[in-house]
Amino acid sequence: MSADDKPGVLLDVDGTLLDTNYLHALAWWQAFRDAGVAGVTMADTHQAVGIASAGLVDRLAHEADERTKRKVTKRHTKRYARLQGEVVSFAGADHLVRRCQEAGFRVVLATSGPRSDLDWMLPAIGVGEGVLAGTTTSDDVAEGKPAPDLMTTAIQQHGLDPARTVAIGDTVWDVQAAHAAGVRLIGLTCGGIPRCELSGAGADEIFDGPADLVDRWDESILSRLA
Repeated sequence: MSADDKPGVLLDVDGTLLDTNYLHALAWWQAFRDAGVAGVTMADTHQAVGIASAGLVDRLAHEADERTKRKVTKRHTKRYARLQGEVVSFAGADHLVRRCQEAGFRVVLATSGPRSDLDWMLPAIGVGEGVLAGTTTSDDVAEGKPAPDLMTTAIQQHGLDPARTVAIGDTVWDVQAAHAAGVRLIGLTCGGIPRCELSGAGADEIFDGPADLVDRWDESILSRLA
Protein backbone atom coordinates (compact mmCIF):
# COMPACT_ATOMS: atom_id res chain seq x y z
CA MET A 1 0.00 0.00 0.00
CA SER A 2 1.26 3.51 -0.83
CA ALA A 3 0.38 6.87 0.65
CA ASP A 4 -1.52 7.65 -2.54
CA ASP A 5 -3.93 4.72 -2.24
CA LYS A 6 -7.58 5.83 -2.22
CA PRO A 7 -10.82 4.59 -0.65
CA GLY A 8 -12.70 2.33 -3.01
CA VAL A 9 -15.88 0.40 -3.69
CA LEU A 10 -15.66 -2.95 -5.47
CA LEU A 11 -19.01 -3.62 -7.11
CA ASP A 12 -20.12 -7.05 -8.19
CA VAL A 13 -22.44 -6.94 -11.20
CA ASP A 14 -24.52 -10.12 -11.60
CA GLY A 15 -27.21 -10.22 -8.91
CA THR A 16 -25.94 -6.96 -7.39
CA LEU A 17 -26.51 -4.31 -10.06
CA LEU A 18 -28.16 -6.46 -12.73
CA ASP A 19 -31.07 -8.87 -12.17
CA THR A 20 -29.32 -11.83 -13.80
CA ASN A 21 -28.94 -14.56 -11.18
CA TYR A 22 -32.05 -16.48 -12.08
CA LEU A 23 -31.23 -16.17 -15.79
CA HIS A 24 -27.80 -17.66 -15.07
CA ALA A 25 -29.40 -20.38 -12.94
CA LEU A 26 -31.68 -21.30 -15.85
CA ALA A 27 -28.82 -21.25 -18.36
CA TRP A 28 -26.63 -23.45 -16.15
CA TRP A 29 -29.49 -25.88 -15.50
CA GLN A 30 -30.08 -26.17 -19.24
CA ALA A 31 -26.35 -26.53 -19.89
CA PHE A 32 -25.98 -29.47 -17.50
CA ARG A 33 -28.91 -31.18 -19.20
CA ASP A 34 -27.45 -30.44 -22.65
CA ALA A 35 -24.19 -32.10 -21.58
CA GLY A 36 -25.97 -35.16 -20.20
CA VAL A 37 -25.23 -34.43 -16.53
CA ALA A 38 -28.19 -35.68 -14.51
CA GLY A 39 -29.34 -34.71 -11.04
CA VAL A 40 -28.46 -31.00 -11.05
CA THR A 41 -31.49 -29.00 -9.92
CA MET A 42 -32.40 -25.38 -10.54
CA ALA A 43 -31.86 -24.70 -6.82
CA ASP A 44 -28.35 -26.18 -7.11
CA THR A 45 -27.45 -23.84 -9.94
CA HIS A 46 -28.88 -20.78 -8.21
CA GLN A 47 -26.93 -21.50 -5.03
CA ALA A 48 -23.72 -21.82 -7.06
CA VAL A 49 -24.15 -18.67 -9.15
CA GLY A 50 -21.30 -16.32 -8.33
CA ILE A 51 -18.62 -19.01 -8.41
CA ALA A 52 -16.34 -18.77 -11.44
CA SER A 53 -17.54 -21.03 -14.25
CA ALA A 54 -14.92 -23.77 -13.90
CA GLY A 55 -15.44 -23.91 -10.14
CA LEU A 56 -19.20 -23.99 -10.50
CA VAL A 57 -19.07 -26.94 -12.86
CA ASP A 58 -16.60 -28.77 -10.61
CA ARG A 59 -18.88 -28.18 -7.63
CA LEU A 60 -22.04 -29.48 -9.29
CA ALA A 61 -20.56 -32.16 -11.56
CA HIS A 62 -17.34 -33.18 -9.81
CA GLU A 63 -17.59 -36.78 -11.08
CA ALA A 64 -17.92 -35.77 -14.74
CA ASP A 65 -14.93 -36.06 -17.06
CA GLU A 66 -13.13 -32.96 -18.30
CA ARG A 67 -14.66 -33.13 -21.77
CA THR A 68 -18.15 -33.09 -20.27
CA LYS A 69 -17.26 -30.21 -17.97
CA ARG A 70 -16.00 -28.16 -20.91
CA LYS A 71 -19.21 -28.90 -22.77
CA VAL A 72 -21.29 -27.66 -19.83
CA THR A 73 -19.39 -24.38 -19.78
CA LYS A 74 -19.74 -23.87 -23.53
CA ARG A 75 -23.44 -24.68 -23.44
CA HIS A 76 -23.97 -22.20 -20.61
CA THR A 77 -22.36 -19.47 -22.69
CA LYS A 78 -24.70 -20.21 -25.59
CA ARG A 79 -27.79 -20.59 -23.42
CA TYR A 80 -27.13 -17.39 -21.52
CA ALA A 81 -26.48 -15.40 -24.71
CA ARG A 82 -30.09 -16.10 -25.70
CA LEU A 83 -31.31 -14.62 -22.41
CA GLN A 84 -29.27 -11.41 -22.37
CA GLY A 85 -32.11 -9.47 -23.96
CA GLU A 86 -34.10 -10.08 -20.76
CA VAL A 87 -31.51 -8.44 -18.50
CA VAL A 88 -32.56 -5.35 -16.54
CA SER A 89 -30.86 -3.44 -13.76
CA PHE A 90 -32.13 -3.38 -10.21
CA ALA A 91 -33.86 -0.21 -9.06
CA GLY A 92 -31.26 2.32 -7.96
CA ALA A 93 -28.28 0.52 -9.53
CA ASP A 94 -27.12 3.58 -11.47
CA HIS A 95 -27.80 5.82 -8.46
CA LEU A 96 -25.66 3.62 -6.22
CA VAL A 97 -22.70 3.81 -8.59
CA ARG A 98 -22.97 7.58 -8.81
CA ARG A 99 -23.53 7.99 -5.05
CA CYS A 100 -20.33 6.10 -4.32
CA GLN A 101 -18.38 8.16 -6.86
CA GLU A 102 -19.79 11.45 -5.55
CA ALA A 103 -18.81 10.43 -2.00
CA GLY A 104 -15.17 10.26 -3.09
CA PHE A 105 -14.72 6.53 -3.62
CA ARG A 106 -12.94 5.03 -6.59
CA VAL A 107 -15.67 2.80 -7.96
CA VAL A 108 -14.50 -0.40 -9.65
CA LEU A 109 -16.71 -3.03 -11.26
CA ALA A 110 -15.26 -6.40 -10.24
CA THR A 111 -17.08 -9.03 -12.26
CA SER A 112 -16.49 -12.73 -12.77
CA GLY A 113 -17.61 -12.28 -16.36
CA PRO A 114 -15.18 -11.74 -19.26
CA ARG A 115 -14.19 -8.23 -20.36
CA SER A 116 -16.37 -8.56 -23.46
CA ASP A 117 -19.45 -8.60 -21.19
CA LEU A 118 -18.81 -4.97 -20.31
CA ASP A 119 -20.06 -4.01 -23.77
CA TRP A 120 -23.63 -4.82 -22.71
CA MET A 121 -23.31 -4.64 -18.90
CA LEU A 122 -22.43 -0.93 -18.72
CA PRO A 123 -25.43 0.20 -20.83
CA ALA A 124 -27.68 -2.15 -18.85
CA ILE A 125 -26.51 -0.62 -15.56
CA GLY A 126 -26.96 2.86 -16.99
CA VAL A 127 -23.54 4.31 -16.27
CA GLY A 128 -20.67 5.25 -18.52
CA GLU A 129 -17.05 4.46 -17.82
CA GLY A 130 -16.50 8.10 -16.83
CA VAL A 131 -18.22 7.42 -13.50
CA LEU A 132 -16.02 4.40 -12.86
CA ALA A 133 -12.40 4.33 -11.79
CA GLY A 134 -12.09 1.13 -13.79
CA THR A 135 -13.08 -2.49 -14.17
CA THR A 136 -11.57 -5.83 -13.29
CA THR A 137 -12.86 -9.01 -14.93
CA SER A 138 -12.18 -12.72 -15.06
CA ASP A 139 -9.73 -11.99 -17.89
CA ASP A 140 -7.45 -10.33 -15.34
CA VAL A 141 -7.17 -13.22 -12.85
CA ALA A 142 -6.16 -16.87 -12.75
CA GLU A 143 -8.84 -17.94 -10.26
CA GLY A 144 -12.34 -16.57 -9.73
CA LYS A 145 -14.54 -16.27 -6.67
CA PRO A 146 -14.65 -17.50 -3.95
CA ALA A 147 -10.86 -17.05 -4.28
CA PRO A 148 -9.85 -13.45 -3.50
CA ASP A 149 -7.94 -12.90 -6.76
CA LEU A 150 -10.58 -10.71 -8.43
CA MET A 151 -10.67 -8.33 -5.48
CA THR A 152 -6.97 -8.26 -4.70
CA THR A 153 -6.24 -7.60 -8.38
CA ALA A 154 -8.83 -4.80 -8.48
CA ILE A 155 -7.26 -3.22 -5.40
CA GLN A 156 -3.79 -3.36 -6.95
CA GLN A 157 -4.84 -2.24 -10.43
CA HIS A 158 -6.76 0.80 -9.25
CA GLY A 159 -4.65 2.01 -6.33
CA LEU A 160 -7.11 1.28 -3.52
CA ASP A 161 -6.49 1.22 0.21
CA PRO A 162 -7.89 -2.12 1.49
CA ALA A 163 -8.63 -0.61 4.91
CA ARG A 164 -10.88 1.99 3.26
CA THR A 165 -12.34 -0.24 0.56
CA VAL A 166 -15.73 -1.95 0.71
CA ALA A 167 -17.02 -4.68 -1.58
CA ILE A 168 -20.71 -4.91 -2.46
CA GLY A 169 -22.07 -8.29 -3.56
CA ASP A 170 -25.00 -10.65 -3.30
CA THR A 171 -23.65 -14.16 -2.67
CA VAL A 172 -21.78 -16.03 0.04
CA TRP A 173 -18.96 -16.38 -2.50
CA ASP A 174 -18.65 -12.59 -2.61
CA VAL A 175 -18.40 -12.53 1.18
CA GLN A 176 -15.70 -15.20 1.22
CA ALA A 177 -13.69 -13.51 -1.52
CA ALA A 178 -13.90 -10.08 0.09
CA HIS A 179 -12.84 -11.24 3.53
CA ALA A 180 -9.98 -13.30 2.05
CA ALA A 181 -8.88 -10.09 0.29
CA GLY A 182 -9.02 -8.17 3.56
CA VAL A 183 -11.98 -5.91 2.77
CA ARG A 184 -15.42 -5.57 4.29
CA LEU A 185 -18.53 -6.57 2.38
CA ILE A 186 -22.02 -5.17 2.13
CA GLY A 187 -24.43 -7.91 1.11
CA LEU A 188 -27.54 -7.32 -1.00
CA THR A 189 -30.45 -9.79 -0.98
CA CYS A 190 -31.73 -8.78 -4.44
CA GLY A 191 -29.84 -11.68 -6.05
CA GLY A 192 -32.03 -14.19 -4.22
CA ILE A 193 -29.66 -15.29 -1.46
CA PRO A 194 -31.47 -14.81 1.87
CA ARG A 195 -30.29 -12.50 4.61
CA CYS A 196 -29.58 -15.40 6.98
CA GLU A 197 -27.12 -17.00 4.55
CA LEU A 198 -25.28 -13.74 3.87
CA SER A 199 -25.15 -13.04 7.60
CA GLY A 200 -23.97 -16.57 8.34
CA ALA A 201 -21.18 -16.17 5.79
CA GLY A 202 -20.02 -13.03 7.58
CA ALA A 203 -21.42 -10.10 5.57
CA ASP A 204 -20.63 -6.91 7.48
CA GLU A 205 -23.93 -5.24 6.55
CA ILE A 206 -26.98 -6.34 4.56
CA PHE A 207 -29.44 -4.30 2.51
CA ASP A 208 -32.30 -5.28 0.21
CA GLY A 209 -30.75 -3.91 -2.98
CA PRO A 210 -29.10 -0.86 -4.54
CA ALA A 211 -32.07 1.45 -3.92
CA ASP A 212 -32.27 0.41 -0.26
CA LEU A 213 -28.56 1.06 0.22
CA VAL A 214 -28.85 4.52 -1.37
CA ASP A 215 -31.90 5.33 0.74
CA ARG A 216 -30.17 4.19 3.94
CA TRP A 217 -26.71 5.48 3.01
CA ASP A 218 -26.21 7.19 6.36
CA GLU A 219 -26.57 3.82 8.14
CA SER A 220 -23.87 2.13 6.06
CA ILE A 221 -20.14 1.57 6.29
CA LEU A 222 -19.83 3.72 3.17
CA SER A 223 -21.15 6.78 4.98
CA ARG A 224 -18.64 6.33 7.79
CA LEU A 225 -15.71 5.91 5.38
CA ALA A 226 -16.66 8.70 2.95
